[in-house]
Amino acid sequence: MGTQIELTAADGATISAYRADPAGKPRGGIIVCQEIFGVNSHIRSVCDRYAQEGYLAIAPAFFDRVQPDVQLGYTPDDVAKGKEVMQKVTIDDALKDVAAAAAVASEAGKVGIVGYCWGGTVAWAAASRLDGLSASVPYYGGGIAAIADQTPRIPTIAHFGEHDHSIPMSDVEKVRAAQPGVTIYTYPVGHGFNCEQRGSFDQAAADLALSRTLELLHKHVG
Repeated sequence: MGTQIELTAADGATISAYRADPAGKPRGGIIVCQEIFGVNSHIRSVCDRYAQEGYLAIAPAFFDRVQPDVQLGYTPDDVAKGKEVMQKVTIDDALKDVAAAAAVASEAGKVGIVGYCWGGTVAWAAASRLDGLSASVPYYGGGIAAIADQTPRIPTIAHFGEHDHSIPMSDVEKVRAAQPGVTIYTYPVGHGFNCEQRGSFDQAAADLALSRTLELLHKHVG
C-alpha cells in the first residue's frame, strides 16, 4: 500500500517519507509523526491503517537529518540508540519536515497530524506553531509537559497511559491544567500502548484511542 517519497523542507534539507494512499478518493491528509525508533514497520503500519480509513497518510523520517533510514526495534539497545539520535534532531527542524509533508498531504484536502512518543511532542508543537493543519492528536508525548504553555491553535486531543513510567500523571495533570481547551484521555496502561510490537501494547486501549482519534479527524479533516 505504501511508497517511499522524498520531501524538501524550507531550509533545503531533504528527507525520505513513507506515503500510504487510500483506495478511493481521500477524506483528507494525515501526517504521522514517528517515535524515537524511526519510520519503522510499526509507523508504516499506522500509516497503512489511516489509509484504510480513507486518508492520505505521510510519515516523515525526521531522523534522516542526522542519520539516514533509522529503523529500530524496541529492545533496550534500540531505546538507547533512538534516544541518542533523537537528541540530535530539534523540534524546530522536525516542524520544518512536518510542513513539507503537509504540503504534499494537502493534495488530499485538509490535513491532520498524529504523533507517538517523541512524535506526540512534535504533534503538539505543530498544533501550536504551524499553519495549515486542521486537527492534532498526540499519543504519550513525553515532552508535552515542558511545552504545555504552547497553546494548540487547532482542535487537539491527547492520549496518555496512567501507568506510563516515563510520563508521570503529574505531568499529564500539568498539561490538563495549562490547556483546559484540550481534551485529554487517559487509559489504565503503560507507555507505547498503541504499538503492537511492544510488551506494553494494549488492544482495548489502542482501539478506544483510535476511535476517539478518528472521531476528531472525521469532524475537522474529513
